[in-house]
Amino acid sequence: MAKGIAALLAGAAAIALLTPSAHAQSANAQQAAQTATDQQQAEQAQTPEQPAAAGATLLDQILVVSRTGETAIDSLASVSHIDQEQLQRRMATTPNDMLLGVPGVAVQADARRVSSSINIRGLQDFGRVAVIVDGARQNFQRSDHGPQSTFYIDPELIKSVDVIRGPVANTYGSGAIGGVVLFETKDADDYLRDGETWAASATGRYESNGEGWTTSAAGAYRFNENWDVLGNIVYRDYDDYKDGGGDTVDSTGFDVLSGLLKTTIRPSENSELKLGWNGTSDDWNEVSSGTPVNDVDLEANTFTARYNITDEDKSWLDLHVNASYNKTNMEMTSLVPQNRFDPVTGLPIGLPAGSMSTFDVGTSGIDIWNTSRFETAGIAHELTYGGDWVGDHVETGGAAGGASFYTPSGKRNVSGAYIQDKLSWDWLEIITGLRYDSYKLESDVGETSGDRLSPRITVGVSPFETASLAGLQFYGTYAEGYRSPSLSETLISGNHPAGVSFPFLPNPDLKPETGKTVEFGVNYKRDDILEAGDAFRFKAAYFNNDVEDYIADVTLSAFDPTSGCPFGPGIPICVQYQNFAQAKINGFEMEAVYDAGWGYAGLSASIIDGHTISYDGERAELLTIPSSQVTAQLGLRFLEDKLTVGGEVQYNGKPKGNPIADDYTLVNVFASYQASDNFKIDFRADNLFDVKYANPLNITTSGQPPEPVFAVYEPGVTLKLAAIMRFGG
Repeated sequence: MAKGIAALLAGAAAIALLTPSAHAQSANAQQAAQTATDQQQAEQAQTPEQPAAAGATLLDQILVVSRTGETAIDSLASVSHIDQEQLQRRMATTPNDMLLGVPGVAVQADARRVSSSINIRGLQDFGRVAVIVDGARQNFQRSDHGPQSTFYIDPELIKSVDVIRGPVANTYGSGAIGGVVLFETKDADDYLRDGETWAASATGRYESNGEGWTTSAAGAYRFNENWDVLGNIVYRDYDDYKDGGGDTVDSTGFDVLSGLLKTTIRPSENSELKLGWNGTSDDWNEVSSGTPVNDVDLEANTFTARYNITDEDKSWLDLHVNASYNKTNMEMTSLVPQNRFDPVTGLPIGLPAGSMSTFDVGTSGIDIWNTSRFETAGIAHELTYGGDWVGDHVETGGAAGGASFYTPSGKRNVSGAYIQDKLSWDWLEIITGLRYDSYKLESDVGETSGDRLSPRITVGVSPFETASLAGLQFYGTYAEGYRSPSLSETLISGNHPAGVSFPFLPNPDLKPETGKTVEFGVNYKRDDILEAGDAFRFKAAYFNNDVEDYIADVTLSAFDPTSGCPFGPGIPICVQYQNFAQAKINGFEMEAVYDAGWGYAGLSASIIDGHTISYDGERAELLTIPSSQVTAQLGLRFLEDKLTVGGEVQYNGKPKGNPIADDYTLVNVFASYQASDNFKIDFRADNLFDVKYANPLNITTSGQPPEPVFAVYEPGVTLKLAAIMRFGG
């Protein structure tokens, strides 16, 4: 595997360095002082109807997730940005499509691909990765095989995605020891052009594998220069897809209705209020042995309010106030009589058709912060300080769904406050931060709580002044993060409902996890290398993350008198979430792009390794380690940039701790033609060579001992064709 990665890295690097490519410019040094309003305007310049102006590379774009107005290339952290042009090129159907090629990031999804769990650097589920949509935390969780913590958002509604890897994101809320993924939905300005009062857009897309259609309609209206509104509705209807071996993968079809409403109000020149709603309605049948056994209905709704105000000079006041509420309701109705095990006694029971179980998860959040910019003794400061609170309210009930037997009801409140100062002087940049976290879990069986201080320090140097090396920057970081146990990890109880009977044991004595990361990185940017207007951007980092008191489920034997596992109906084992002394994860990530007048070339890579160590010193492979990946991209533009053609090659090396996974390589090609200002055609072929493969995350976590492990194979070759029509006036 190492030789394969090295060869592909070398070949793709040669392409990235030697092939001229498109639309570049140097990052503006003043961008670090821009306000959130400026950031949104920068994003709005790149829309389906208003193509990106010449001179924008992804690493030069301001991060929406940034709280100090940074670009990815100027950030002293491992961050990535995906803009709307790139999302359209990928013709994303799922979050996995949106995050293709982002180093260190993988997505675990069920066979239907609609519900997803994001993995960053081998950490996922239970809040280790904070998934945020328009400022709202997505905390839905259901104890089941496969992904534990999932979210629901349609890619058609998304304008951009920002990713922060590692616990350096301690200003974005508690628990994100793996990192943060922020999805920003579209605004009215993404459709309205200068001078227009209204605009409308319609999209139709066909996919060959699964015989699926996506239809989308959006309308935007500008009441005046200070008030606009947007509405967008998306409907997807797909049948079961075939894997690379030509076999139909059962229960992979879906039909989903999603929508977005958003209004932006600007009360004054220096203030802005955004009110939004996005939601998803989905229903499907769960299939067992080819027979539908449960009818599932899901409703997910997110409501957000975001306010920003600055002073006239954008110096002492850059205040943000975010409030959100996310509610996900899932109902499961048995379609056939089912044999289950009673959650209390463990004895067999029969459930008639029509039996129902429910999962209701509500998450409320408040996030307030301010950034003050000033100088002392020639040193520039960006002082960011704030606080946040997130509350989860979980209610489960019924008998038919199985997982409701052991997804506990309860409440969790997590809050925190932080202060961070970014100091800049000539060639030196220092970031120091401190965050305080506290949590409290409450349920019928008791409560637990805890708190902690987590520091961060980053030092960056730009030691060179020559033209060729002036854009070279080195940095080192030490950061800590703190994650409280979830309700399910702490309070899970009852008997496994189907197949075989064994009990789940609660563990109210679980300790919170503490992530401690050391990272060394390099940023490099240079313009006008081979021709006027071209640009090269490069980011790379090595990291070592030690997660103390890491939480994972373990199988206990009833024959061990010290395990606390009782003998009872079924097999003599128990499953319980327990702390390990450490999870040790290390790896390398890089991201590069060369951008010039008539095309672009990009390269990204990530190699991750990890294991757990018990308090007795026993070492075991960490089963959430994703594939090592190398992704090379190449795009060429013709006909005055109206036609773009290109492709992607991604090599995936199996995690060494996974004995079932295989190495595989995927090839995708795409073409986009802007026929007129108001009409665009997109084509894409994914998995061009029809490779049969499975996501290693789905292989390693799709079974619960002692049940057999199985693999859900991903789609084979898939052709996509889309047309976008726009109107406005």
